[in-house]
Amino acid sequence: MISNIPSLNFKMNSVILNLPMTIKYLGHASFLIKTKDARVVTDPYDPSIGMKFPKVEAEIVTVSHSHADHSRANLVGGSPHVFDWPGEYEKSGVRIFGYKSYHDKEKGAQRGENILFKIEAEGISVLHCGDMGVLPDDKLADEIGDIDILLVPVGGHYTIDAGEAVELIKQLEPSIAIPMHYNHSKLDQKVFKEVASLDEFLKKYDGAKSPPEDQLVVKKDDLTEESRLVVLNF
Repeated sequence: MISNIPSLNFKMNSVILNLPMTIKYLGHASFLIKTKDARVVTDPYDPSIGMKFPKVEAEIVTVSHSHADHSRANLVGGSPHVFDWPGEYEKSGVRIFGYKSYHDKEKGAQRGENILFKIEAEGISVLHCGDMGVLPDDKLADEIGDIDILLVPVGGHYTIDAGEAVELIKQLEPSIAIPMHYNHSKLDQKVFKEVASLDEFLKKYDGAKSPPEDQLVVKKDDLTEESRLVVLNF
Protein backbone atom coordinates (compact mmCIF):
# COMPACT_ATOMS: atom_id res chain seq x y z
CA MET A 1 0.00 0.00 0.00
CA ILE A 2 2.77 2.45 0.89
CA SER A 3 4.53 1.85 -2.45
CA ASN A 4 1.46 3.14 -4.30
CA ILE A 5 1.47 6.59 -2.65
CA PRO A 6 4.05 8.22 -4.97
CA SER A 7 2.06 7.11 -8.00
CA LEU A 8 -1.11 8.63 -6.52
CA ASN A 9 0.69 11.90 -5.83
CA PHE A 10 1.97 12.01 -9.39
CA LYS A 11 -1.54 11.58 -10.76
CA MET A 12 -2.90 14.31 -8.51
CA ASN A 13 -0.16 16.71 -9.57
CA SER A 14 -0.80 15.93 -13.23
CA VAL A 15 -4.44 16.90 -12.79
CA ILE A 16 -3.48 20.14 -11.10
CA LEU A 17 -1.06 21.03 -13.89
CA ASN A 18 -3.65 20.38 -16.59
CA LEU A 19 -6.25 22.89 -15.46
CA PRO A 20 -8.09 24.86 -18.14
CA MET A 21 -7.44 28.45 -19.15
CA THR A 22 -10.32 30.41 -20.67
CA ILE A 23 -9.76 33.30 -23.07
CA LYS A 24 -12.61 35.59 -24.09
CA TYR A 25 -12.24 38.43 -26.59
CA LEU A 26 -13.64 41.75 -25.35
CA GLY A 27 -12.90 43.56 -28.60
CA HIS A 28 -10.05 45.68 -30.02
CA ALA A 29 -6.94 44.53 -28.08
CA SER A 30 -8.76 43.52 -24.90
CA PHE A 31 -9.15 39.98 -23.60
CA LEU A 32 -10.37 38.36 -20.40
CA ILE A 33 -8.10 35.49 -19.42
CA LYS A 34 -9.41 33.25 -16.64
CA THR A 35 -7.22 30.87 -14.65
CA LYS A 36 -7.93 28.84 -11.54
CA ASP A 37 -6.98 31.69 -9.20
CA ALA A 38 -7.20 34.88 -11.24
CA ARG A 39 -8.82 36.91 -13.98
CA VAL A 40 -6.57 38.98 -16.23
CA VAL A 41 -7.82 41.77 -18.51
CA THR A 42 -5.56 43.13 -21.24
CA ASP A 43 -5.72 46.67 -22.65
CA PRO A 44 -9.21 47.86 -21.60
CA TYR A 45 -10.44 50.51 -24.03
CA ASP A 46 -12.27 53.82 -23.82
CA PRO A 47 -15.81 53.93 -25.27
CA SER A 48 -14.66 56.72 -27.58
CA ILE A 49 -13.46 54.02 -30.01
CA GLY A 50 -17.12 53.36 -30.79
CA MET A 51 -17.80 50.42 -28.47
CA LYS A 52 -18.81 50.36 -24.84
CA PHE A 53 -16.35 48.42 -22.72
CA PRO A 54 -18.18 45.44 -21.16
CA LYS A 55 -18.68 45.05 -17.41
CA VAL A 56 -15.91 42.82 -16.17
CA GLU A 57 -13.94 42.26 -12.97
CA ALA A 58 -10.35 41.12 -12.63
CA GLU A 59 -7.46 40.72 -10.23
CA ILE A 60 -4.92 41.82 -12.86
CA VAL A 61 -4.92 44.35 -15.71
CA THR A 62 -2.09 44.71 -18.21
CA VAL A 63 -1.70 47.96 -20.15
CA SER A 64 0.57 47.91 -23.18
CA HIS A 65 0.73 51.71 -23.52
CA SER A 66 -1.06 54.85 -22.41
CA HIS A 67 -3.31 55.54 -25.42
CA ALA A 68 -7.01 55.70 -24.51
CA ASP A 69 -7.96 52.67 -26.58
CA HIS A 70 -5.63 50.47 -24.49
CA SER A 71 -5.34 51.96 -21.01
CA ARG A 72 -8.73 52.40 -19.30
CA ALA A 73 -7.97 50.20 -16.29
CA ASN A 74 -10.50 52.23 -14.28
CA LEU A 75 -13.29 50.54 -16.27
CA VAL A 76 -12.37 47.12 -14.86
CA GLY A 77 -14.09 46.20 -11.60
CA GLY A 78 -12.68 44.30 -8.65
CA SER A 79 -9.85 46.72 -7.74
CA PRO A 80 -7.28 44.97 -9.97
CA HIS A 81 -3.54 45.39 -9.77
CA VAL A 82 -2.41 47.24 -12.91
CA PHE A 83 0.82 46.31 -14.68
CA ASP A 84 1.91 48.96 -17.18
CA TRP A 85 5.69 48.72 -17.12
CA PRO A 86 8.29 46.23 -18.37
CA GLY A 87 9.53 43.77 -15.76
CA GLU A 88 8.79 40.47 -14.08
CA TYR A 89 5.82 40.13 -11.74
CA GLU A 90 3.71 37.51 -9.97
CA LYS A 91 0.21 37.84 -8.54
CA SER A 92 -2.60 35.39 -7.75
CA GLY A 93 -0.70 32.46 -9.20
CA VAL A 94 -0.03 34.27 -12.49
CA ARG A 95 3.48 35.14 -13.68
CA ILE A 96 3.79 38.20 -15.90
CA PHE A 97 6.75 39.31 -17.96
CA GLY A 98 6.72 42.72 -19.66
CA TYR A 99 9.03 43.38 -22.63
CA LYS A 100 9.75 46.80 -24.07
CA SER A 101 8.88 47.22 -27.74
CA TYR A 102 7.72 50.04 -30.01
CA HIS A 103 4.43 51.33 -31.41
CA ASP A 104 6.08 52.17 -34.76
CA LYS A 105 9.08 51.36 -36.91
CA GLU A 106 11.05 54.41 -35.78
CA LYS A 107 11.78 53.23 -32.21
CA GLY A 108 8.82 55.12 -30.81
CA ALA A 109 9.44 58.42 -32.56
CA GLN A 110 5.92 58.42 -34.06
CA ARG A 111 3.73 56.77 -31.42
CA GLY A 112 5.91 55.89 -28.44
CA GLU A 113 6.74 52.64 -26.72
CA ASN A 114 4.67 49.48 -26.34
CA ILE A 115 4.88 46.62 -23.86
CA LEU A 116 4.54 42.98 -24.83
CA PHE A 117 3.12 41.00 -21.90
CA LYS A 118 3.78 37.30 -21.49
CA ILE A 119 1.22 35.81 -19.11
CA GLU A 120 1.87 32.38 -17.61
CA ALA A 121 -0.58 30.22 -15.66
CA GLU A 122 -1.78 26.59 -15.67
CA GLY A 123 1.43 25.65 -17.52
CA ILE A 124 0.33 27.81 -20.49
CA SER A 125 2.09 30.94 -21.77
CA VAL A 126 0.17 33.71 -23.56
CA LEU A 127 1.84 36.64 -25.33
CA HIS A 128 -0.27 39.79 -25.71
CA CYS A 129 1.36 42.08 -28.26
CA GLY A 130 -0.52 45.30 -27.54
CA ASP A 131 0.05 47.82 -30.34
CA MET A 132 3.20 46.18 -31.64
CA GLY A 133 4.39 48.37 -34.50
CA VAL A 134 7.54 46.51 -35.50
CA LEU A 135 8.46 42.83 -35.49
CA PRO A 136 10.81 41.72 -32.68
CA ASP A 137 14.45 41.22 -33.53
CA ASP A 138 16.14 37.93 -32.73
CA LYS A 139 17.36 39.18 -29.34
CA LEU A 140 13.86 40.10 -28.17
CA ALA A 141 12.37 36.91 -29.62
CA ASP A 142 14.94 34.87 -27.67
CA GLU A 143 14.15 36.83 -24.52
CA ILE A 144 10.43 36.13 -24.91
CA GLY A 145 11.13 32.44 -25.43
CA ASP A 146 8.53 29.77 -26.12
CA ILE A 147 4.88 30.77 -26.10
CA ASP A 148 1.73 28.70 -26.48
CA ILE A 149 -0.86 31.33 -27.42
CA LEU A 150 -0.22 34.53 -29.38
CA LEU A 151 -2.65 37.46 -29.25
CA VAL A 152 -1.58 39.33 -32.36
CA PRO A 153 -2.64 42.64 -33.98
CA VAL A 154 -3.36 42.22 -37.68
CA GLY A 155 -4.95 45.46 -38.93
CA GLY A 156 -1.91 47.57 -39.76
CA HIS A 157 -1.61 51.38 -39.79
CA TYR A 158 -1.24 51.67 -35.99
CA THR A 159 0.29 48.19 -35.64
CA ILE A 160 1.98 45.52 -37.71
CA ASP A 161 -0.11 44.61 -40.75
CA ALA A 162 -1.56 41.32 -41.94
CA GLY A 163 1.60 40.17 -43.70
CA GLU A 164 3.78 41.02 -40.72
CA ALA A 165 1.35 39.22 -38.39
CA VAL A 166 1.81 36.09 -40.50
CA GLU A 167 5.59 36.57 -40.21
CA LEU A 168 5.32 36.91 -36.43
CA ILE A 169 3.34 33.68 -36.16
CA LYS A 170 6.02 31.89 -38.18
CA GLN A 171 8.76 33.47 -36.06
CA LEU A 172 7.31 32.63 -32.62
CA GLU A 173 5.57 29.35 -33.60
CA PRO A 174 2.70 29.42 -31.08
CA SER A 175 0.31 26.50 -30.83
CA ILE A 176 -2.60 28.94 -31.17
CA ALA A 177 -2.73 32.42 -32.71
CA ILE A 178 -5.69 34.72 -32.02
CA PRO A 179 -6.06 37.88 -34.17
CA MET A 180 -6.99 41.23 -32.64
CA HIS A 181 -6.90 44.98 -33.40
CA TYR A 182 -8.57 44.96 -36.81
CA ASN A 183 -11.28 47.10 -38.37
CA HIS A 184 -15.00 46.32 -38.09
CA SER A 185 -18.30 48.17 -38.20
CA LYS A 186 -18.48 48.82 -34.44
CA LEU A 187 -15.38 51.02 -34.46
CA ASP A 188 -15.37 54.77 -35.10
CA GLN A 189 -14.40 54.89 -38.77
CA LYS A 190 -13.08 58.43 -38.46
CA VAL A 191 -10.27 56.98 -36.37
CA PHE A 192 -9.92 53.44 -37.69
CA LYS A 193 -10.79 53.77 -41.39
CA GLU A 194 -7.19 53.00 -42.42
CA VAL A 195 -7.01 49.85 -40.28
CA ALA A 196 -7.60 46.70 -42.35
CA SER A 197 -10.36 44.20 -41.67
CA LEU A 198 -9.95 40.69 -40.31
CA ASP A 199 -10.73 39.33 -43.78
CA GLU A 200 -7.56 40.93 -45.15
CA PHE A 201 -5.52 38.97 -42.64
CA LEU A 202 -7.42 35.73 -43.25
CA LYS A 203 -6.60 35.99 -46.97
CA LYS A 204 -2.89 36.05 -46.16
CA TYR A 205 -2.86 33.38 -43.46
CA ASP A 206 -2.48 29.96 -45.09
CA GLY A 207 -2.08 27.81 -41.99
CA ALA A 208 -4.56 25.66 -40.10
CA LYS A 209 -7.74 27.42 -38.95
CA SER A 210 -10.43 26.50 -36.43
CA PRO A 211 -14.08 27.62 -36.71
CA PRO A 212 -14.83 30.91 -34.89
CA GLU A 213 -15.56 30.48 -31.19
CA ASP A 214 -17.19 32.60 -28.47
CA GLN A 215 -14.31 31.74 -26.15
CA LEU A 216 -11.27 29.51 -26.08
CA VAL A 217 -11.02 26.91 -23.33
CA VAL A 218 -7.66 25.20 -23.45
CA LYS A 219 -5.51 22.92 -21.32
CA LYS A 220 -1.78 22.38 -21.58
CA ASP A 221 -2.36 18.88 -22.94
CA ASP A 222 -4.48 20.31 -25.76
CA LEU A 223 -1.58 22.23 -27.27
CA THR A 224 0.17 20.91 -30.35
CA GLU A 225 3.38 21.75 -32.18
CA GLU A 226 1.52 22.85 -35.31
CA SER A 227 0.18 26.40 -35.19
CA ARG A 228 -3.52 26.96 -35.77
CA LEU A 229 -5.55 30.14 -35.98
CA VAL A 230 -8.56 30.70 -33.71
CA VAL A 231 -10.87 33.67 -34.35
CA LEU A 232 -12.84 34.70 -31.28
CA ASN A 233 -16.22 36.35 -31.54
CA PHE A 234 -17.11 39.40 -29.42
